[in-house]
Amino acid sequence: MHYFRTLPEQWPHRLGLLAAMGANCVETYVPWNLHERRRGHHDFTGIADLERFLTNAADAGLAAIVRPGPYICAEWENGGLPAWLRAADATAPLRCEDPDYLAAVDAWFAVLLPRIARHQVDRGGNVIAVQIENEYGSYGSDEGYLRHLTGVTRAHDITVPLFTSDGPEPSMLTGGTIDGVMATVNFGSQPAEAFAALERRRPDDHPWCMEYWNGWFDHWGEPHHVRDAADAASTLDEMLSSGASVNIYMAVGGTNFGCWSGANHDGAFQPTVTSYDYDAPISEHGVPTEKYHRYRDVIAGHLPIVSELPEPTPVLPASTVELGESVALADWAATLTPSTGPMPSSFEELGVDNGLVWYRHRLRGPREARPLTVDGLADRALVMLDGRPIATLERDGVTAVDIGVDGPEATLDIVVESMGRVNYGPLLGERKGVAAVRHRLQTLHGWECTPLPLDDIAGVPWGSTSAAAGPRFHRGVFDVDAVGDAFVALPGWTKGYVWVNGFCLGRYWDRGPQSTLYLPWPLLRRGANDIVVLELDGTTSTSIDIRPTPELGPTSAAPAI
Repeated sequence: MHYFRTLPEQWPHRLGLLAAMGANCVETYVPWNLHERRRGHHDFTGIADLERFLTNAADAGLAAIVRPGPYICAEWENGGLPAWLRAADATAPLRCEDPDYLAAVDAWFAVLLPRIARHQVDRGGNVIAVQIENEYGSYGSDEGYLRHLTGVTRAHDITVPLFTSDGPEPSMLTGGTIDGVMATVNFGSQPAEAFAALERRRPDDHPWCMEYWNGWFDHWGEPHHVRDAADAASTLDEMLSSGASVNIYMAVGGTNFGCWSGANHDGAFQPTVTSYDYDAPISEHGVPTEKYHRYRDVIAGHLPIVSELPEPTPVLPASTVELGESVALADWAATLTPSTGPMPSSFEELGVDNGLVWYRHRLRGPREARPLTVDGLADRALVMLDGRPIATLERDGVTAVDIGVDGPEATLDIVVESMGRVNYGPLLGERKGVAAVRHRLQTLHGWECTPLPLDDIAGVPWGSTSAAAGPRFHRGVFDVDAVGDAFVALPGWTKGYVWVNGFCLGRYWDRGPQSTLYLPWPLLRRGANDIVVLELDGTTSTSIDIRPTPELGPTSAAPAI
């Protein structure tokens, strides 16, 4: 269970469900970039309150395993690494013994690890093990780096057993394990073969599946992945019957709130959806599934289950909400002070980790119609000329559009959206934004760059009557008699973001698979509630739906990995 994918008020309920399923321990990653979005500024409040989560787990009778990274993967933005690591240098080394990288990691661990240490079992807490890095054998081979992390972890008084986790392939176990630190393996099927591979490499280590992939994550434009519950339960039973230890990944589904979902790149860019339901036994919205009950039956054959299922969460009835107020994104951008320079700045150079950046250039004319090419686009751009949308460009897709200017000047606007940094593979740490813009062969110099971070939209100038074209915010109010879980559906809307009472639920996109966004009950209040939608591509709809059940899209079998 990832504490950062569920609201704190819901943690006791989810942890209670875990205990009632028969789990005796909960495991979580720690996303560095959530806790230190700006270098030197740390946040452990609200959804980032790791210690509250560990205490809640102890209250539920669960031990805890913590995986502090610094890299976590987890289909999370940049694999948990802060974007500012590459603010000054787009190719700064990551996940190795580079002195600058190690200095940043050491400073972060000096803040994080003491918070974990005081919850260890030898101090009356519940933390029983801590991970060193994460699936490092899939990425690198720097033994000195792993030894450094081990030394730093011990230096901060972590006394519980340490471990690494990697795929069962020989190269992964060779590159990701070190002497003196327990090795574990991650997989979704064929446990006997995986544990045999681990035993060949580490014959003295206990068989331990650190990630049993019992479901899978989804990308935009692809089906929703599910795994047959009976098959998943059979594999779990096989592992427990062999005496192995098993961490169910994921046991509790969650949500990539805001802009925190990551991406993959397997020949093409594959951004991850907002939902992290993962077809887990406990769904994104905290409902026990068929898989949950099958797991409970399996675990009961190996361990006593003493906890009862907690009461289900109430849900809101279906309703429709009119969004009668509207303001242009351009009006918000106009209230902010841009950065200027000869070349367009990256998100990292502008000090923004995700969201949008509005790039503006005074395009001198006259000039004949020629291709306008956006180099290094990451990830999606709306191109406007004199306030008129003329094209939507995407990386790995169309990145050019013909433009000409009849008069002496035109205003060229390019609104770039980050769809999530790659969290796995060699593109980890890529910059977002635009590298350069060319009109045919001519590089366009002279840019205003305005960051539009979407985690806080309090500055949107509601009441503006501008008829500016392009992306627009839409706002409405809905009343509830009693709070409960719900789902926001946007029929007729295309692509954008949703906020409820100022909290960003995440991205929506008519590309699917998911067509609803989870609205957790702690975000609501009795009486009036605000809802805001930022539509990037345009809509003729003026309302959204509140629904009692999710729609995560047409399904496909989860890959048997």
